Parts: sequence; C-alpha cells; structure tokens
Amino acid sequence: MQPAVEFRGISKHFGAVKANTDVSFAIAKGSIHGLVGENGAGKSTLMSILYGYYRADGGEILLDGQARHIRTSQEAIALGIGMVHQHFMLVENMTVLDNVMLGSEGGFQLKPKRAAVEAQLREICARYRLDVDPLAVIHDLSVGAQQRVEILKQIYRSANILILDEPTAVLTAQETASLFEILRLFKEQGKTIILITHKLQEILDITDTVTVMRGGRVIGAVPTAGTTKEDLANMMVGRQIINTLPRAPYNPGAPVLHVQNLQLQDGQGVQLLADIGFTLRAGEIVAVAGVSGNGQSELMEILSGMRLPTSGQVDFQDKALPFAGRSDADGLPRTFRNLGIAHIPEDRLRDGVVKNFSVMHNTILGYQDKLKGRWGLFDYKAIAARCAALMKDFDVRPNNHDLRIGLLSGGNQQKVVIAREVLAQPTLMLVGQPTRGVDIGTIESIHRQLLALRDSGVAILLVSVELEEVRALADRILVMCGGRITGELKIEEFDTTRIGLLMGGMHKS
Repeated sequence: MQPAVEFRGISKHFGAVKANTDVSFAIAKGSIHGLVGENGAGKSTLMSILYGYYRADGGEILLDGQARHIRTSQEAIALGIGMVHQHFMLVENMTVLDNVMLGSEGGFQLKPKRAAVEAQLREICARYRLDVDPLAVIHDLSVGAQQRVEILKQIYRSANILILDEPTAVLTAQETASLFEILRLFKEQGKTIILITHKLQEILDITDTVTVMRGGRVIGAVPTAGTTKEDLANMMVGRQIINTLPRAPYNPGAPVLHVQNLQLQDGQGVQLLADIGFTLRAGEIVAVAGVSGNGQSELMEILSGMRLPTSGQVDFQDKALPFAGRSDADGLPRTFRNLGIAHIPEDRLRDGVVKNFSVMHNTILGYQDKLKGRWGLFDYKAIAARCAALMKDFDVRPNNHDLRIGLLSGGNQQKVVIAREVLAQPTLMLVGQPTRGVDIGTIESIHRQLLALRDSGVAILLVSVELEEVRALADRILVMCGGRITGELKIEEFDTTRIGLLMGGMHKS
C-alpha cells in the first residue's frame, strides 16, 4: 500500500535559520504516526508545509504516491488534509455551527444551509462520539470541548489526513483519554493521524510509529512497540536526561506571602475564589495542583496585579498589597514587579510576549524603565549584549536577538519569558504552567532554573496540572477545586489517589 504521506528531501530556511534540512520519511495510511523532537526541531514547520502555510525551499511531498505542490491551506483542505493547531482557531463569541461554516457559507441564503450543516454535524458527533452541541457558543465550552470543535471542523471538511499539534497540552487526563478514543475511531475508519507531542508516554500509548527530529533533520523513525521513553528522549536531545534533579534540603525562611480569606466574584456574582488562605516562605516551592479552571488562574492574576479581588488581604513581606480603594487593576502589575514579584504567566502568547516584537525587546518587557540611562534613553547596545548573554545562558534557539519572537518555537518563547523574570532577581516568583507544550530537554532546563531560584532563597508559587512536575519541584502542595483549597500536603505525603480525590472536591477535614 502506498504511504498516505511521504516527505522527500524537504528543506526550509527562514533567513539564516535552517528550520528543515533534507527531511525524508513516510507515514503509513490508516496509522497514528508520532512526530517528536525538541522545541525548534522543525516539527511544526514541516507540518505547516504539508498544510500549505509555508512553501518548502526544496524537496517534494507525495500523497498516496502522487507528487503534490501544496501552495495554500485551501489546497491542502481540498486534498483532504486537516490541522488542529496548539492554539485553537476559533471565534469565541460565535457558535460551534458558525465556526464550522465560517469561510464556506455558500452564498447569501444561510438559513437552509445552516439547518443542513447542523444536521450533518450532529450525525458526525454521534458517529465519532465528539459530544459537542452545534448551537453552543465557543466561550461557554471547556478547553477539551473546544478541541473537539476543531476536530469536528476537519471531519466536516472531509479530512483524511489529520495533523494534531500538541493536542493535549491544555487537556486534563480525562479529556486526553477521550481524545485518544476519538483518534482510535479515526484510525478504524482508515484515516491517517500525525501527532506532534512532547509527552512521550502518550506517544507510547497511542502511536504506531514515531519519527524523531533534531535540529531540523530526521534522526530516526522506529515502531513504537520497539522503543521506550528513555530511548526517544536520548534521540531527541542527543544526551541522557536526568529525571531527578539535585536540590538543597528543605529549609524555608521568613514568610514572604500571606494570603487571608481571599474572595473573587465575577460580574454576574459567580464565586470564582472562596476563603483562599495560605503562607509562602522564602526558599520554598508551594505548588497549586488541580484540574484547569478551578480558580488557579484567577489566583495568579490577583497575585500578579492583573486582577482585583472582591475581598480579603494579601501581605507581601509584611505589607498589604495595594488592592484597597481601587476600581481597577490598571498599573498594578508594574507596581508589583517593582516590589519584587515576578510572573511567568500560564499563557505566554496572551500575557508573556508580544509576538511581533523582537526577542531583544521581549526580554525587557515590564522592566524597561529600569534599563533606561541618562535622559530617559535606552542604551540599545547594552540591551543587545544583555539579551545575547541571556539567550546563551538559557539556550534560546536560534540565537538571534533581532528575530521576531513569534517565529520561535513555543518552548524557546517560554525560555525567553523565564529568563526575563529570573534576571529580575525577584523575591517572589509566580509560575503558571511553566512546561506546557515544551520538550523534555527544556523541561529539565526549566526545572533546574526553578530549583536554583528556590535554593537561592526565592519564594515560588507554582501552578501546574502535571502531577509529575508537582512531585519533582514542590516542597508543599495546595490542591484546589471549585475555587477553594481542598487540601494541603507535604511532598513526603504525595499520593496521586489522595490528590485526585482532593481535586475532585473531597474537602480537608
């Protein structure tokens, strides 16, 4: 049988950056094919070439044994190729039905077509167990449901080759299991799935074959049944990965952050946070564990100055943070940064970087006032030297400070954000989902940085949905459910079953 997709000598350069170099491998029809590699290895660029976002500088792509020149995404869709991006391409204030129809309305008489498309979508949802209401509004759906909408769009467009880029980066374990059931159904229907992920256990659980890329080249392709996570990790980074990192003994210092009876209601009076209280000391990492959407994001927004609480008090180094008497949070993030509170946000693209700015400009965001020289002017030569050193120390690839940060991989964008906040030498570091969508080598690097901060006396509040990350980093664990803290554990008491019950709402006694 002809492969569904075959890459022959694909190369793609962005200026001096070699994203893909002579990439060649085949993907069997009706299989689930894994594609792994470090951030910046060229995986997403290659899939963007297949989907028509980019044009290759050299080489060719064969579909079912026939060479195809895919110049646009419309051509890719017409050839039966669909792509679900890591960051969803949905209009949040529109319904599922409207999002699916967007771009293929078919004329001015929408009502008859809407009824036909709605019926078709309901049939697809039933066949593939997608559990999506076509009339639901996107912003009312969970992240997992929004991803199912993206998949629904591709099925509606008759995709036979489905590309998924980091599909489980923001999913719960239950949502991931549901997604994998859908992918197995696709495979049974004869569809071909290409799965890009950094979660190697998922590669072993769901794929038939895995191709490993490094530095824009193919390192190897192996049957999944004949490999291990350790083998794949070594192929990806070219060295042994250390799973347990050294750390100094737990010896917390004075209290840095004290939260008392913190409450938050939204504009409709819905309680988002209730009775939140805890203390964080110098030289310790306190992790907040829980399923996404249970108040962790709102807590971090308040502590970073992005949002005002409804009531309660937060003391930083024995002084109340200036929430009282304010009608909005305008200017508070800058005030908090000046106090010594750094913030690595959960969503780097929304809150951490400006995509159209250069890497250099992104390294000073939020701290630019401190870098002004005489007469309030920037010394760009000094800032460029500072950025070059930062990129070297944090292994940001490619090492080009003039490059637009939106052209970097997600993991390298994350390195820039972390480097910027670490260089601020904070007293308190707020860390949201630090390794979401990054490769195993970068995870090790980020964990090293956070442990080094902790060992130097910085107080760290970590929000993570990854329990293995919590186990690797935390000294204490707070578990949240429904906007409340349902339990607190020392790391010696780590137990996935107990934490899972607390995450499900079993309150502390």
